[in-house]
Amino acid sequence: MRKYILIMLALVALSSQAQVSAILGDWRTVDDKTGEKRSIVTIYKGSDGLYYGKISKMLMYTDLDLKCDQCKGEDYNAPIVGLVIIRGMKAEKGELVGGKVLDPESGKFYYGKIYLKDGKLVLRGSLDKRGFFGRNQTWIR
Repeated sequence: MRKYILIMLALVALSSQAQVSAILGDWRTVDDKTGEKRSIVTIYKGSDGLYYGKISKMLMYTDLDLKCDQCKGEDYNAPIVGLVIIRGMKAEKGELVGGKVLDPESGKFYYGKIYLKDGKLVLRGSLDKRGFFGRNQTWIR
């Protein structure tokens, strides 16, 4: 009986890892108010074992030298292309949780959660860790 429980736990862990692997790669961000395509964000696993996402291409603006003038600290006036906007997330139950998400327009950080739904990526940014006070963005491959 114990052997079967261990096998089941291993299968669940592999399934969760496969879901996280499907999150990695390039995603097209879409403005949740206008529906316009905005940028390409590349989600990757860092050398520290945590997950990150950076803006790799702008789609909406013709000015490719945009800077994060609302950001604070080391991100102040950093180029938008190459800016890491998803930081320090960890894999948990097939989702990425526990990190922060930067909104380059406001320069504010939010608690983040990322998961897949119907083949699309859902990014939940919220003011609280539990995700009650926030909003979702849906990104496409």
